Amino acid sequence: MNLRDFSPARVALGRTGNAIPLRETLAFQLAHAKARDAVFYPFNPALFEGIHVKSQARDRHEYLRRPDLGRRLDPESKARLASLESDTVYVICDGLSALAVEQNAPRLLELLPPAQTVICQQGRVAVGDEIGELLQASLAIVLIGERPGLSAADSMGVYLTWNPHVGRTDAERNCISNIRPEGLSPGAAAELLGFLMTESRRRGLSGVALKAQSSTGEKLESSASRTI
Repeated sequence: MNLRDFSPARVALGRTGNAIPLRETLAFQLAHAKARDAVFYPFNPALFEGIHVKSQARDRHEYLRRPDLGRRLDPESKARLASLESDTVYVICDGLSALAVEQNAPRLLELLPPAQTVICQQGRVAVGDEIGELLQASLAIVLIGERPGLSAADSMGVYLTWNPHVGRTDAERNCISNIRPEGLSPGAAAELLGFLMTESRRRGLSGVALKAQSSTGEKLESSASRTI
């Protein structure tokens, strides 16, 4: 049995003397470079139709140094949303991997019910709370690039929050993660998200109190939001 047949993790790499083989060293360096590149990959918001806004983070470097600024809208963006309403809002954020959003969000959106879409540059998960509050939404669904790892630089997460408003905690969200070709498919993510949206409306809540399951009734992994 080869452990590497069951996991993309760096296990059973072999050895050359007291070190790992050169090919594995080079593969690690390549994965590290891809992860760094994903963080600084320039987001192209023009790929998405909707209302375009920005967080208070003025550029990528400030976004990384000041996570708090990525969680709030700049004044111009707040004014742009102030007169709008939508019961459900999809918020597309570059997050920590714009590449992941550009590759995975379009297909997922095709499988979801239509709703107002807001595209936020330099945004983090909690910016969806403010956007949802401004639009008087019952549900805010944030599609965001997840923190790149050494085995996945193109992973997208989806965060669902019932009754979004500034001050919501991470425990009050549901997270669907690892949406990418080698992870959770858009179809499977859409099925799980559809269940969560229906149950969130029926029960008037989201987060750790809302458990996920498939259409067959099988319980699936569900978690509160990680801080992004």
